[in-house]
Amino acid sequence: MTGRPVLLFDGDCGFCTASVRFAERRIGVRARVAPWQCEDLAALGTTRERAEREVLWIEGGRVRGGAQAVAALLRAAGLPWSPLGFALRVPPLRWVAQGVYRLVAVNRHRLPGGTPACAARPGPADQSGTA
Repeated sequence: MTGRPVLLFDGDCGFCTASVRFAERRIGVRARVAPWQCEDLAALGTTRERAEREVLWIEGGRVRGGAQAVAALLRAAGLPWSPLGFALRVPPLRWVAQGVYRLVAVNRHRLPGGTPACAARPGPADQSGTA
């Protein structure tokens, strides 16, 4: 897959939707943004199970998830956000970011805008943040 990056999020989750809208307004998302429920996931190189578990950034045939998807979004946004995106790729910040992302993901139904429908579905942790 080539062309413009794609940012997939859980369109059924109020917290996820609010977070993506915030990023669009404040950071400037340079990607096609879509709820995963409206996309052909196989054509994008990912699965429903992964999309249910984490935000995804798909670019150049590569799928990044969780904190690394956020890092890719920040890198693509340009200054002043790109240095933070690059920093989130490097251990130990990468490890901390992934831990924080997992904590938020499993508790998103408890956060502002969250509802019981936002509860993260159980699945294996993707420690690498890549496919």
